[in-house]
Amino acid sequence: MNKYHKFHKNTLKIEKNNIKYYEKEMGEFMKKKWEYYDIDENMVENIMKKHNISRLIAQVLVNRGIVEEKEIQVFLNPTRNDFTDPFLMKDMDKATERIIEAINKKEKIIIYGDYDVDGITSITVLKKFLEERGIEVDSYIPNRLEEGYGLNKEAIKQISDNKYTLMITVDCGISGIEEVELANKLGIETIITDHHEQADILPNAYCIIDPKKKDDTYPFRGLAGVGVVFKLIQAISIKLELDAKEYLKYLDIVCVGTISDIVPLVDENRTIATLGLKLIKQTRNIGLKELIIASGNKEINSTTISFGIAPRINASGRMGKQMEALELFLTKDISEAKKITHKLNEYNLERQETEKRIYDEVIELINKENMLEKNTIVLGSKNWHHGVIGIVASKITEKFFKPTILICFEDEIGKGSGRSVPGFDLHGALSKCTDVLEKYGGHEMAIGLTVSEEQFEAFGDKFEQIAEYENIKEIQPVIKIDSQLTVKDMDKKSIEQIKLLEPFGEQNKQPIFIYKNLKIDSIRTLSEGKHLKLNLKDGNFTLNAIGFNLGDLADEFLMGDKVDVVGTLEINKFNGIETIQMNLRDIMKSIKT
Repeated sequence: MNKYHKFHKNTLKIEKNNIKYYEKEMGEFMKKKWEYYDIDENMVENIMKKHNISRLIAQVLVNRGIVEEKEIQVFLNPTRNDFTDPFLMKDMDKATERIIEAINKKEKIIIYGDYDVDGITSITVLKKFLEERGIEVDSYIPNRLEEGYGLNKEAIKQISDNKYTLMITVDCGISGIEEVELANKLGIETIITDHHEQADILPNAYCIIDPKKKDDTYPFRGLAGVGVVFKLIQAISIKLELDAKEYLKYLDIVCVGTISDIVPLVDENRTIATLGLKLIKQTRNIGLKELIIASGNKEINSTTISFGIAPRINASGRMGKQMEALELFLTKDISEAKKITHKLNEYNLERQETEKRIYDEVIELINKENMLEKNTIVLGSKNWHHGVIGIVASKITEKFFKPTILICFEDEIGKGSGRSVPGFDLHGALSKCTDVLEKYGGHEMAIGLTVSEEQFEAFGDKFEQIAEYENIKEIQPVIKIDSQLTVKDMDKKSIEQIKLLEPFGEQNKQPIFIYKNLKIDSIRTLSEGKHLKLNLKDGNFTLNAIGFNLGDLADEFLMGDKVDVVGTLEINKFNGIETIQMNLRDIMKSIKT
């Protein structure tokens, strides 16, 4: 076995805020728990009547804790007036004054950003906005494969050599203590804009805008990096007494970065995403328009962004071609936009092939070495692509429900990416491993790190001990159920109203429903046994159901069996015929009473 290979296991701790649940065996190592909320029928009834919405939608709002009149109105119909005052964010006043001074003095400004969608969109928005104020602005994006994430000293030296006096970081910088100190010595003032968690010590920057700073009292901590940039240009616009359209017109790009970064789509992020998706449908950014065409999506929604747009932009950075994605958003030449989009498609295909190879190797090693008996998975190799291991880590985490860290070694130094499960703070865990790490950054669900070959095993052991100490073995993955369905709920108008809850994303998942005591009228598999297809009967009503990647459950059921199913609902349109369909999350035989 490769000496870097070291696997561990984890299951997680989940807050039990529901009182009823089912348990279902999911193979040798995993159970799924079905939980659903207590129902406050009076509250649901009142919301139904006041807002003229279906019982299903009212129930979901109550489950999400959205029950006050103003909250419901903002959630269902967010407007431009729902944005929070940007000056409530600490250091915002100081940052805007310094940038306006730089504009007036025509200083040399450089924006230093990350290579992912959040970073690329952050640079795009700030660069375009500042250049419209009449000042030339340059940008720097580190090469993911050669420089890694965040600020680095060689880049700072280059920036100094080119006589820049003000550096604004976007989607990075909160952990760049030594790099900012070097910038200070070289005469560069730094404004940090970031959204990642801070360590105990902050960089000695001119000012730091980050809603996750420990001393910040901004009412919403969940902004993406591009969301923080949006608040910055909003603040500058207010200071300069510009029309609101001067910052609102960038919501299409801000929306792309926000949805792509998997931040919670609630509060201010929901307003950004909802208004931004409307603007994307008529976007004037020709690069974004070409990406939408390339994705092949007919509808513009959060799924289009997450699975059509984001992978193509991220592929550019993952393959070390980060500047091309930025150029796509900045270009005003349609032929250039088409050319870059074609390249991004090719990078994405290359990324998919590399990802599949690494994923297969990881699965093979996990099975071969029986690594599922521990709490976490930590694995390193010299043969992996650093730009892709984060995606693979995410898929391994999803498959085995364990925090996963994958590391690519080169010249005795390993650069890695980690993904977590709800309830296990990955950033917090790594903060306890600083004695065996070179560098780390990120948040509770996703991190990047650097570890030496010499300290790799020590890190894996310590990470495992932390997970074990937190006693996360006994907790199971949970399917949280919003409401129980009956035949009277199964009309197309009620199902169509679910769209009122869009855009879906982190902390605003598609609502999941349970339908009990259905009779299997037909059952089969699709795609060579990969997917499960059923027709389910409740009296004269037939519910079509499809379970993607649940084909292995087909042998557990027979025609005529009574089953309970959980999943999401949609109207399936095929050959001009509309039918109600459930996309299954799980299925089990009904409990006889």
